[in-house]
Amino acid sequence: MKSSHALILACVLVAFGSNNSIVFAQQSLLEFTDSKPQHYKLTERASEVDSRVKAHPDVGFLIDTKDGKPADIQQAAVDTRVAPRGKLVIWLMGHNEPLFDRLNSYGLHAIRVHYANKWFGIKCRENPVGEHCRGNIRLEAATGMDFSDDVDIPKPDGMMERAYQFVKWLAKKNPQAGWSHFLTKDGKGLRWEDVIVSGSSHGSTTASRFAKFQKVSRVVALCGPRDQLQSWQSLPSATPENRYFGFSHVLDGGWVDDHYCRSWELLGMHKFGPIVNVDQIKPPYGNTRRLITDFDVGGDARRAHSSVQPGSRARKDKAGNYMHEDVWRFLYTHPVDKVGKPTPLDDSCEKNQR
Repeated sequence: MKSSHALILACVLVAFGSNNSIVFAQQSLLEFTDSKPQHYKLTERASEVDSRVKAHPDVGFLIDTKDGKPADIQQAAVDTRVAPRGKLVIWLMGHNEPLFDRLNSYGLHAIRVHYANKWFGIKCRENPVGEHCRGNIRLEAATGMDFSDDVDIPKPDGMMERAYQFVKWLAKKNPQAGWSHFLTKDGKGLRWEDVIVSGSSHGSTTASRFAKFQKVSRVVALCGPRDQLQSWQSLPSATPENRYFGFSHVLDGGWVDDHYCRSWELLGMHKFGPIVNVDQIKPPYGNTRRLITDFDVGGDARRAHSSVQPGSRARKDKAGNYMHEDVWRFLYTHPVDKVGKPTPLDDSCEKNQR
């Protein structure tokens, strides 16, 4: 028999009434078999998970730092005390434990893999760069396939394979947490339809580029994506456009210079609602995909950039409680089939910039 938590979750999701919701309900029937339910936080080196892993110093992709410390640590977390949603978040930026804690509290599994993300300060630096330079490197770093002449990142060192190998390791190391749910029936890959790709800044841009290539459950882009002067954002998308979500502070340089908003429009996110200020409107924010905040950051653009994720620079009340809890829950769990009204491509970006 399925657990009561899983059955209740299925009934609630089916109640939405759409075919997409029914599919989501069926796929979310993941059942924990944990005799001692708890919040698991696991770490392991990518080089321990997969012996094929190599360093690529030319793009700052290391296994050990210059002083001999591990540079390829990967993190995973899940809370088996919470009814599982059957979705795996792959985070494409530096580990953020407060974010993972929240994802786990929503019933989501979460991992961060070590992949080539430091190339951004090394490759494609000319101004302007070629129209597809950054997008192609992003896709090669994510897939381990040959999309760029500027880098050589083989399959074992791409995000896709490292995520797959890590989940296989987790399925053996932590079987009571249901990690095997995210493996295909033949065990040879990940069930990408149950994967949420997410990141902040540089990571949110790679997540969005990857989702153009590979159909995923959703994309959550915090303070991003950007890649100005690039056009990959308008390419046909394997991931339906209504599955892209974004959140930015209006003093973030990427917002002020119209990089994020431009990407949001090229990705088609304007088709599902207007730009909504989360400090003025309550969830579900008109079911939109484009969220902003203008809370006081003392005019500090650097703080603004990192303020849309849990951490020291996020908005808090006098007691130290995060004020954007509802926003993060919305971004990662709002039903993708619930959408807002289309917004014409006009000066909506300019209206929401300072």
